[in-house]
Amino acid sequence: MRWLLRLLVPFLCVLSLAAQAQVATVRVEAYGPFVVLDSRRAALIGSTDERSPAAFRAMLRRHPSLEQLVFVECPGTHDDVSNLALGRMIRAARLETYVPPGASVRSGAVELFLAGIGRRIDDGAMFAVHAWRDERGYEAGDFAADSPQHRKYVAYYAEMGMSRRNAEAFYAMTNAAPHLSARWLTAAEMRAWIQPAGTRGR
Repeated sequence: MRWLLRLLVPFLCVLSLAAQAQVATVRVEAYGPFVVLDSRRAALIGSTDERSPAAFRAMLRRHPSLEQLVFVECPGTHDDVSNLALGRMIRAARLETYVPPGASVRSGAVELFLAGIGRRIDDGAMFAVHAWRDERGYEAGDFAADSPQHRKYVAYYAEMGMSRRNAEAFYAMTNAAPHLSARWLTAAEMRAWIQPAGTRGR
């Protein structure tokens, strides 16, 4: 777990002094890609997979007072179905999602960020989106525009607070970037997409 501590060091400034002391001096408590920082905060570090919903559920059972999920180094997911289920769990738990300066939220991790009941992005945070690819190698462009493969993402974005129009526009923007050539978004650019849902960044 020492690598988790090393990765967290640049982001300790976003925590209270008490939380900094806790992370620096006690054993890191990790649940899959989730790391508990203090009684109110957990961090997402690494990719999610089919085991992540169960890990998240276990973390909430042990730490029911969590209020915020901090996104640190989040490359995406290995399982889109589980990832969307995880996003709905984050929403149901009414967690705020927060991306501090220097953090990176990419691919499927963007869906998880959008799940926050409140969403905050600091200047210096970066996001990356691209067209999805399924386990058979098919990409978004291989399916008809009204296919279930597309509708499930638009429906998810709408569940997370986007208007239908914004959900469709956001989804089209992500799919405009090829799977192997992500589009990078600054903090300001990402804030513009979530602003209609009532989120205001710094």
